[in-house]
Amino acid sequence: MKSLTINRLESGGLITNYYCSSQCRHCLYACSPRWEKKYIKMPEAREAFRKIIELGCYSIHIGGGEPFLNIESLKQVLKTAYEENIRIEYVETNSSWYHDRAGTVEILSSLKKFGLSTLLISMSPFHNEYIPFSKVKGVLEACEEAGVYTFPWVQNFYDDINSFDDTKPHSLDEYLQAFGPDYLRQVPSRVWMHMGGRAITLFQESLPGIDTEEIIASSQPCDELADVTHFHFDCFGNYLPGLCSGMAIARSDLGKPLDSGKYPFITILHEQGIGALLEYARREHEFISKNHYISKCHLCLDIRKYLVLAMNVQSADLAPEEFYLFT
Repeated sequence: MKSLTINRLESGGLITNYYCSSQCRHCLYACSPRWEKKYIKMPEAREAFRKIIELGCYSIHIGGGEPFLNIESLKQVLKTAYEENIRIEYVETNSSWYHDRAGTVEILSSLKKFGLSTLLISMSPFHNEYIPFSKVKGVLEACEEAGVYTFPWVQNFYDDINSFDDTKPHSLDEYLQAFGPDYLRQVPSRVWMHMGGRAITLFQESLPGIDTEEIIASSQPCDELADVTHFHFDCFGNYLPGLCSGMAIARSDLGKPLDSGKYPFITILHEQGIGALLEYARREHEFISKNHYISKCHLCLDIRKYLVLAMNVQSADLAPEEFYLFT
């Protein structure tokens, strides 16, 4: 099989920061207040935008972490995108930064001048464990006044969240008590969610497991690494392939065949699949797998966490390290 080559991009985003005001149980990228308070620098953002255009994509979204934790830097990201002819489809937010209506309208109006047109406003039981729903409502109302479009994600959780006191956060246990013990199990049927990152830990007890040997028996090369329909660049200069959080390719290595020596784990997965990665981990690092996993991605993450945290394996494609610490 040919080496993985990312020579075109279709749809994706820029992660401005991994540090976040929340530590949501379902977060694909394991964002948290515990991350380094690093926000993307403008030269880094500019190079990311240029690479995105070079590979044929002309519009992206901005996400995090929480992009609004550094509003001045967010303005500069929007300005830089405009200068590089990248259209910003939307900016994601969890609304934690909301303090009052007038101040929020002022912030949104100032960002509109730099190209903000739409906010994706997160609303879910997992966000509500950290963010009072009154803040989410406040941002929605401020957007209407400021003339910023909104994309509530996910609107069908609105009534659930709104049934609680909106002035304070509410635990997942409160949702289970209010809506029944099967509430968590029903969530994946109500919203699209990739079972990666912390979502694996959250749902592993409520979703059916697959025998590990069955996963290995059906192992195929992981084409997901070549997916360019939901890519991300991050604040460390990484390209994150597909939905494979915790795996990275240096931006400068896009557009050419990947060096298998520099990216051994991506190479194994792309060319041979999860079975080969498990065989390697067992042979070289005495990895002991569980009997069941909810998917091959669950097994993959279990192996990678073991390599990074238990065996201190350092490799360009197993990054950022904090992802493994906070998953």
